[in-house]
Amino acid sequence: MAGSDKQKQSLYFPEGMLGEIKVEANRQDRSLSWIVQQAWRIARSEIMRFPSVGDVVGGVRRTGEQDE
Repeated sequence: MAGSDKQKQSLYFPEGMLGEIKVEANRQDRSLSWIVQQAWRIARSEIMRFPSVGDVVGGVRRTGEQDE
């Protein structure tokens, strides 16, 4: 079997969100990790459109546009 690229990482979720993830994991008979990984794969392109902290300074985007 090829080497594993698994890494252990602690993530913290609000109690309600963690509960929802657990319910979904149980419904699908999957691990919490699997559910979170799939959610990231689905949401990644949308999240990448968010401006970074450095892109917004004092409510004004660096391009000069006002942040709403």
